Amino acid sequence: MSYSMTYDSLLVDVRRYLERGFTQASDQIVYDQLPRLITLGERRIARELKIEGFIRPVTTPLSVGVSTYMKPDRWRDTVSMTIDGTPIFARSYEYCRSYWPAPAETGKPQFYADYDYQHWLITPTPDAAYNLEILYYEQPPLLGDDLQTNWLTQYAPDVLLYATLLEATPFLKNDERVGVWQAMYDRAAKALSGEDLGRIMDRSASRSEA
Repeated sequence: MSYSMTYDSLLVDVRRYLERGFTQASDQIVYDQLPRLITLGERRIARELKIEGFIRPVTTPLSVGVSTYMKPDRWRDTVSMTIDGTPIFARSYEYCRSYWPAPAETGKPQFYADYDYQHWLITPTPDAAYNLEILYYEQPPLLGDDLQTNWLTQYAPDVLLYATLLEATPFLKNDERVGVWQAMYDRAAKALSGEDLGRIMDRSASRSEA
């Protein structure tokens, strides 16, 4: 029977690898900390890996006269933006302000920038309700009792396991294991990134042959 990781099975695996935290009664501190360590592992992966599985598309209409827009929940980084199929280009905030210094004036958007961690700046300020399509890297929904699976459990369970163990070793003051889990995490992450690069190259070849 094939193995499919869930949040509950990950907790079991981590306890077995660490040989700690099997019950709340026998090892309360580690037992209570393990869910937090899984979350830290998930956040580490989303921070360090930019892979196809973390890319999400969203389409939203622009509003006439509005130049700042809220980023989606769990946004990590922007891949691209297009307006009605035409790309607009990433620039610095300072460049966008210099290019379009009068936000009340409107035109067809050409550029975007990070306004802050939660907003984008679009310039020129839109003069019509264009359809904006955004591709962005997201933080996958975090696992818990109420969410047993996500993209990582389905497609990269080894990366998630080693990331969790890597987060656990400093907490347990088991520093001699850090190198072991780091090496295994790095190997699994490299393999995952290599598979992703292969898919990107295959898509590029298909477009060239068309």
